[in-house]
Amino acid sequence: MAETKTLSRQRARRILNAAAKRTVLVTGDAMLDQFIWGDVDRISPEAPVPVVQFKRESFMAGGAANVARNLTALGCPAQMHSVIGRDDAAKKLRTLLKADCVDCQPLITETARQTSCKTRIIAQRQQVVRVDRETRTNISPRLAKRLAKSIDTSLAKSNAVVIGDYGKGVITQEYLDELKALGQEHGAWLSLDPKPVHSLNLRGLSLITPNRKEAFELAGIEDTTHHANPLKDRNLIRVAGQLLGDLDLQVLLITLGELGMLVCQPGGKPFHIPTLAREVFDVSGAGDTVIGTFTLAIAAGADPVEAAMLANHAAGVVVGKLGTATVTPKELLSSF
Repeated sequence: MAETKTLSRQRARRILNAAAKRTVLVTGDAMLDQFIWGDVDRISPEAPVPVVQFKRESFMAGGAANVARNLTALGCPAQMHSVIGRDDAAKKLRTLLKADCVDCQPLITETARQTSCKTRIIAQRQQVVRVDRETRTNISPRLAKRLAKSIDTSLAKSNAVVIGDYGKGVITQEYLDELKALGQEHGAWLSLDPKPVHSLNLRGLSLITPNRKEAFELAGIEDTTHHANPLKDRNLIRVAGQLLGDLDLQVLLITLGELGMLVCQPGGKPFHIPTLAREVFDVSGAGDTVIGTFTLAIAAGADPVEAAMLANHAAGVVVGKLGTATVTPKELLSSF
């Protein structure tokens, strides 16, 4: 019975070994995350703001690109399909992706776009401010067609696509519809982490991974009740059933923070997975880890509950790290 299902370390190892022979395609808003690290010991005389004494800076691939680096960190080959600018941020992002063993050949350069770059200023392990530089207008139908053609070609050696929509313009309805058509044509698995503020028709995807707030917003239901046991939260169960039916999903994975995850499938009872996080330093990028790990597990032949359990273990590791982090197979297996 699903209610008593467990995932052993041996089974997790077999899933990871199989994933190493699969390629997962990632498409969506690829970003560059810049971190400026420093210390604060005084307030500016010019305005009531802290003065950060610069120590160092670091860069990471962010957004959909962070999903791709999470996949390769776990030993699963990944391809990055996106549109970026012709700027310094784009050069840095390509360099980082190559260092993380992500195939970035399919990246399309568009001079008129600015590569999304988030600059976070951090002092004493606390984020002081974030500065975003980006283009948020939708890509043109011409670029959407180019991306879809690239995905179509790559699906010859892949059976899964992660769609990373961060509302920066790459995932348009036209492009998403093309992806859904390709998914049906090739029998490919399509995963998407939705952003309710970006209104899209999500019907016909294989998986969506909203958090609780996003799930209620997608269902158009007010969240008025909370229960320590998600399986006894009637409103949450109602939302899950409505989304499964309205969107014709194969799996709905609702992430619940400190309460873990809820795995929902048509015709079955929801399955609750408690969180495994022992110490939470930073939740940024945890959703990327969840959707990437779940999808590589599905591509490797795992069932949805096994995939969610593996993703839950991976999330438990990355939230114990600072910044948009990844998890290695050794770290993941050690968490069992």
